[in-house]
Amino acid sequence: MSTTDKSVFERRESEARSYCRSFDTVFTKAVGSEMTDEAGTTYIDFLAGCSSLNYGHNDPDMKQALVSHIADDGIAHGLDMYSVEKAAWLEAYENIILKPRGMDDYKIMMTGPTGTNAVEAAMKLARKVTGRRNIITFTNGFHGMTMGALSLTGNASKRAGAGNNCAGLCGVTHMPYDGAFGEGVETLKQIEMMLDNSSSGVDAPAAFIFEPVQGEGGLNAASNEWMQGVARLAKKYGAMLIIDDIQSGCGRTGTYFSFEEAGIEPDMITQAKSLSGFGLPFACLLIKKDHDIWKPAEHNGTFRGNTHAFVTGRVTLEKFWKDDAFQQEIHEKAMMLTSGLQAVADIVPNSRLKGRGMMQGIDVGGGELAGDICARAFEKGLIIETSGADDEVVKVLVALTVPTETLRKGLDILLEAAREATASHKIAAE
Repeated sequence: MSTTDKSVFERRESEARSYCRSFDTVFTKAVGSEMTDEAGTTYIDFLAGCSSLNYGHNDPDMKQALVSHIADDGIAHGLDMYSVEKAAWLEAYENIILKPRGMDDYKIMMTGPTGTNAVEAAMKLARKVTGRRNIITFTNGFHGMTMGALSLTGNASKRAGAGNNCAGLCGVTHMPYDGAFGEGVETLKQIEMMLDNSSSGVDAPAAFIFEPVQGEGGLNAASNEWMQGVARLAKKYGAMLIIDDIQSGCGRTGTYFSFEEAGIEPDMITQAKSLSGFGLPFACLLIKKDHDIWKPAEHNGTFRGNTHAFVTGRVTLEKFWKDDAFQQEIHEKAMMLTSGLQAVADIVPNSRLKGRGMMQGIDVGGGELAGDICARAFEKGLIIETSGADDEVVKVLVALTVPTETLRKGLDILLEAAREATASHKIAAE
């Protein structure tokens, strides 16, 4: 069996590469919730493309639809021209996602193919609609790596990538997320106090933007009451409410949209990652119809609307979201995940569970221990990563379609890795 000379990556690929540093092997195949490398070693995937593969690798129905589309000389690239594939996806999204949730009042804007572009579009539109500049974002939030989206992002190491470009990171105010100051500290009151004080230095906002569950920020999950409170503040101050549902959406937290249980009505919703269902680049921005004041091509891009993603995305909607069966399946697996993670937390001193649905993890108190747990897990056949301001959270983003036996096996590996890492750190401390 031939093996890839990995020196080509070191020789030619930028130092910006990251995941490959944690998972130092060359992958050749992936099916469902498993990935296989050149040596024939199979790994359970608890990363799932950082929630871009909520339905697993190479779903057979999506794959067949895409292969047929390509074999029949279907449109490969069409800018934002009309196509039968786009019409089919829009109708499926309208009938399966929007109308059943009472969300018929939204238009769908095809943005560039990544989540950060959807965020950029939302920022631009909020400022265009309101005539204001300031956007309120929240501690530990992550919204993307382009300059506008990066200005909303709290992580210092991510922001450092912009160098000293202060101008590109301005025009926003960072406020405390739900629970940022610990349990019992009401952050909404502090935000309202700042906005009510004409000498606080906080300009009237064009928008509020937040993730219902902060993926990169450490799986902080906002309560329904807090989300409702932010929606109230947005209305009070004449600002747009933008929900970033890029990582937490498409079923990841248990419902298609992660804010559904809060009963709020955002002005805009960003979607990406698992929107295509197949790992294909695809992002869009949902906009309340009254706010859709764009002029043609005011926000465009060569790759807005990925035709191949329309094909697989339609299959995703029709296969998984036509009724409540899949949502119930997610709920049942989420309970298994909680139970498995609690067993890990029980052996790691001072650790705690975070997140909700199939977007959960364990805060183990520090990045060194979390990194060691993940490294040991990889050695045992499990792909899993960390998140949080200091990488202190071991984060599970396994595919929503993961077989229960595979989920249990992965959790067993994680438990074993946590036990070994905890013992090693205890000995080192002594």
